[in-house]
Amino acid sequence: MENTELLKSINIGNWYLKTKIVMAPMTRSFANNNTGTVGNDIVTYYRKRAKDGIGLIITEGINPSPRGKGTFGVPGLYTTSQVDAWRKVTEAVHEEGGNIVAQLWHVGRLTHHELTGGLPPQAPSVIKADGLVHRLRKPYETPEEMSLNDIKNVIQEYAMAARNAIKAGFDGVEIHGAHGYLIDQFNSEVTNKRTDEYGGDILNRLLFMKEVLHAVIQEVGQDRTIIRFSEIKDDIPGYKWTNPEVNIKALVQVFKEVGIQIIHPSTNNFTEKMASGMTFHQLVRKHWDGIIIGVGNLNTEIASKAIKDGTIDLAAFGRPLLANPDFVHKIKVGHPIKPYQAAIDLKYLK
Repeated sequence: MENTELLKSINIGNWYLKTKIVMAPMTRSFANNNTGTVGNDIVTYYRKRAKDGIGLIITEGINPSPRGKGTFGVPGLYTTSQVDAWRKVTEAVHEEGGNIVAQLWHVGRLTHHELTGGLPPQAPSVIKADGLVHRLRKPYETPEEMSLNDIKNVIQEYAMAARNAIKAGFDGVEIHGAHGYLIDQFNSEVTNKRTDEYGGDILNRLLFMKEVLHAVIQEVGQDRTIIRFSEIKDDIPGYKWTNPEVNIKALVQVFKEVGIQIIHPSTNNFTEKMASGMTFHQLVRKHWDGIIIGVGNLNTEIASKAIKDGTIDLAAFGRPLLANPDFVHKIKVGHPIKPYQAAIDLKYLK
């Protein structure tokens, strides 16, 4: 199939996207580990993708606070120096006619006091994750259960980070509510055993996410706020929702209530059937008529077909964009896409 759908421009709210290709958020760990600031290497890295014609760039995860940090070299958006450093990135992207949103990422229990300034991990409940902290290679620690005051403070940290994103020149914000991190820890019955208003049935468990979204929307607007969500969890391989459609309907209900317009359902395999013979994105589309960003080991043919069929509106690519800064150009001229090689493409910024 031709890639014409991917290469078409599109207007979404106030954004003009040169193509329907999205750069998926990918942890790079090239920020200064002590200050959380990004350097000129990151400026060049994102500039290249914007110049190539990526319609929308979603940054690597950015911490809204020091306790949100889950590995070395993750950037932040909670200090003036961090804001100033990111402004150089957004200016470079805009100079090339691109759009860029900041993904706000709090890892919750999936961290260690050596990464968070000596403070223990935060989580909805005192349940320790299995496995080792990314790159630190030490076991996850038992988290503190967040008090109601802690919850309010973290919501305000998200709001402040969103405000800082706008100061830094970002076109919007994506909230990372997927993959077993803090928001998803509240959303899940496995990690949320609370008995207050933030625990219990599914809509109660989604309350924290709803309040984070509302706080961020107050800062950046409904049309510039994206939410990423998933069934998959990085720390619980093989986890499955008991009834996927019930979960999806509940999530979509919250998204509609807060008024966002763009959602980013995340999966490792876009074509995998989830329930009733339908994929994750097809099930989401059944209940959502707004903008959907598709992701999950996509190739250009699968992505083009999904856009043409109306399952998704935009297609996000991750690893191919690490290996190919000229990804869009290669699609346009029919050149082969260079295969991703972790040993090279993760180690260096191209």
